[in-house]
Amino acid sequence: MARQKASRPATKAAAKKRSGTKAAARSSARKTVKAKARTTAPKKPLRPRQRVAISHHREEDFKADGLRAYAKYRDLGIADASHGLAQAHVIRLQGPCNPAEVSKLHFHDVEFQMVYVLKGWVKTYMEGEGETLMKQGSAWTQPPKIKHMILDYSDDVELLEVILPAEFKTVELKA
Repeated sequence: MARQKASRPATKAAAKKRSGTKAAARSSARKTVKAKARTTAPKKPLRPRQRVAISHHREEDFKADGLRAYAKYRDLGIADASHGLAQAHVIRLQGPCNPAEVSKLHFHDVEFQMVYVLKGWVKTYMEGEGETLMKQGSAWTQPPKIKHMILDYSDDVELLEVILPAEFKTVELKA
């Protein structure tokens, strides 16, 4: 018995039906893969809930217990309130400036650092920027691990510094 050929329109319809089935199967498989990827992704550990930190100015809160011996620091309570996410403090550099003590090239292993001059002035050196005189109202950021140093400052200088994270390493370098 001889086989009859299917007509052209019937062939096209059969081909469309097969390709539609394959496309639906591929689409379903993609959805399954995407769903698995979403459900198997590791979850970020939750940080403890931050709390309000209020700090009022009190002279007795300035302590000589910070990173530099020539500075007094007033902790603003941000590290405790943010569970180590950030820290903020007011820094008073003790005058007169002694360049032999303060002008040491270093960097901080931080994610973010910002400084704002509340009072007085400070002359800094930052890698790629050179020397800059920062006066009352000036602000700057120091990208992670940027080499920098203080060159000079006024006897009345006060700085507000914000750093992420609260705990970090400082590395002193040979100039």
